[in-house]
Amino acid sequence: MSFTYTYTVKTALPVAEAVETVKKSLQQNGFGTLWQLNVPEKLQEKGVDYQREAVILEVCNPEHARNALEANLQVIYFLPCKVVVFDDGEETSVGMVLPTVMMENLQDPALTAFAREVEETLQKALDEAI
Repeated sequence: MSFTYTYTVKTALPVAEAVETVKKSLQQNGFGTLWQLNVPEKLQEKGVDYQREAVILEVCNPEHARNALEANLQVIYFLPCKVVVFDDGEETSVGMVLPTVMMENLQDPALTAFAREVEETLQKALDEAI
């Protein structure tokens, strides 16, 4: 049985350029970038050699975050949303964990529509970036 928990799109853009286009598209779709982690740089700071380009973006739409937290405080474990951009060895992959899958863990029907809306908006932003 195959279980899909991520959404990924591919691009020929180099990682650094893909990160910038993704951030711009996220902003145009109502999501700001709170934080950006360059994985190889951080690992090298810790004395670990890792060469493959990979960036993790933590993104948030403040209104969605507030609404979700007010509906169920357990959502705090899943915030902010993460978008990843990495060299997959052939192309650049841009993806995320599906919010609907994350929210399923809370077993709260009130969050289903919310998660679907966030997921659709993030997917749209990733598609438009690439």
